[in-house]
Amino acid sequence: MSAIPDFLAMLAAERGAARNTILAYGRDLEQAEEMLGSSLAGASTAQLARLTQGWTSLAPATMARKVSALRQFYGFLVDEGLREDDPSHALPRPATRRPLPKILSHAEVEHLFAQAEEEAASDNPLAVRLLTLLEMLYGSGLRATELVSLPLSAVPRDAPFITVMGKGGQARMVPVSQRAIAALSRWLPLREGGTQFLFPSRSKHLSRIRLYQLLKELAVRAGLPPEKLSPHVLRHAFATHLLEGGADLRALQTLLGHADISTTQIYTHVDAARLVKLVNERHPLARRAASD
Repeated sequence: MSAIPDFLAMLAAERGAARNTILAYGRDLEQAEEMLGSSLAGASTAQLARLTQGWTSLAPATMARKVSALRQFYGFLVDEGLREDDPSHALPRPATRRPLPKILSHAEVEHLFAQAEEEAASDNPLAVRLLTLLEMLYGSGLRATELVSLPLSAVPRDAPFITVMGKGGQARMVPVSQRAIAALSRWLPLREGGTQFLFPSRSKHLSRIRLYQLLKELAVRAGLPPEKLSPHVLRHAFATHLLEGGADLRALQTLLGHADISTTQIYTHVDAARLVKLVNERHPLARRAASD
């Protein structure tokens, strides 16, 4: 019997891995087992070396994910006493470079909002919903899945915060801007559907794919290249523009729900020009040079 299901169950129960991560690891391990033609749990170092030779044409990030899945799988087998040795030392260590996120300029964000606000002026339910989604993506930095799956009970009442279930089932408090609260107050009376979700669609909630499509269509109407816009791009814009405004990196980490500060630090590269200006203007030696 394959040990893969037990490993995936451990990832969910003990490490709180996100569903998408578990699905990706499951596919990687099952595909590796198919390529071997025998049980992955019993593979030798020589078999693993031959297996990874077939991955040389893959993108570095894809290769890194597959190797990570295998390393963790064999670590699990050893920990559980299902295997005495760990053959994963035969696996390569691909170097990956995290790409800089795409961002929108302040002017592009203003174009988007101007278009969305103009369309929502007639109180058309779909237009008001889109404006509300836009306000919460850019105003709170939510992930697409976090936003579309918000329950109706998450709507702020006594305090301008919502509780969001992030990756790995980790809950966090996220502030909601006054603009977003105003948009929500317009959306709620127009909302239809008997589901528990804030943005219902049929018997469930608006899908991530549909949200993606709605934003692409809005970009076209606003005169922006549709490839520049996605829910994740708006999340990146939220983070970058907050940093430009002087936000603390640790505070930004909390707002974005990053488990590791190194994930948040990528935004310091995006905002490098502001950091250089900060050093030149605020460092004690800079002030001393100006006074000489």
